[in-house]
Amino acid sequence: SLGFKHVVTIEALRKAYPLLDMVDLSRRPKALPPPTTGFPTIEGVILFGEPVRWETNLQLITDVLLSNGNPGAELQDVPYPHLPILACNMDLLWMAEAKMPRFGHGTFLLCLESIYKKVTGRELKYEALIGKPSPVTYRYAQYLIQQQAEKQGWKAPIQRLYAVGDNPMSDVYGANLYNNYLKSAQRNQLQAGLKRSPQAASPQAGVSLELRSDCHNSVESCESILVCTGVYRHDGGVAKNMEAQTEEAVFHGHRDFCFDPSLLEASHVVQDVDDAVQLAFEKENWS
Repeated sequence: SLGFKHVVTIEALRKAYPLLDMVDLSRRPKALPPPTTGFPTIEGVILFGEPVRWETNLQLITDVLLSNGNPGAELQDVPYPHLPILACNMDLLWMAEAKMPRFGHGTFLLCLESIYKKVTGRELKYEALIGKPSPVTYRYAQYLIQQQAEKQGWKAPIQRLYAVGDNPMSDVYGANLYNNYLKSAQRNQLQAGLKRSPQAASPQAGVSLELRSDCHNSVESCESILVCTGVYRHDGGVAKNMEAQTEEAVFHGHRDFCFDPSLLEASHVVQDVDDAVQLAFEKENWS
């Protein structure tokens, strides 16, 4: 549904090369399988979320990277840079029914990065990191919101976005990061407008393509609303731990994002999503 025409899943890879997955004895082949033929060369890796069998996924993804997309081949010189990797969903932890948070996809990425560096001595590199707290995710959400507004005949320009989430390190951090981006874009537009003469209003004008695409953007801010039904709680150890993390600079975000403790501070803290929606209604005078 995302447009990729030739997709290979980990399960398809495992079935094509049954000797790669050796941890679960019940899944090991009882006899030596015939050589695999006609299997396509892998050209890239996309990581959507934490898998069920971590050992299988960690092993086979590493095999793909070390073999330059031909995991059935013998190990030669390790290619570097490796195949492109795109990853989303970088939450280290998430809240389920258990009393303590569970490992999220960010934990799986941490494992993959550590294994790759331990084996090769080099850093795993991402072509792109997509999803919270990446600003591109909030920009895309804004695009979808504006599309919905147009479909419903909404005439008034959208000036404020409200991002609701239960994880300070991803939901709130990303919303605040995007809010900073919006503020920076406004300042740059203003400065560009002051500097630009009538003759400079051309494709060659000294304004970045990114900001030029924002010149008709009505959105001025993105307010973060933190709810207490996930990894953040008003009344428990996790909330206290989050405060300690801010003081001691313990960063639960992805290694490729710079840590700014101020971005963990939500614009608003409410009990649950219903309260968050009611808050947005009140702030927009819709209640």
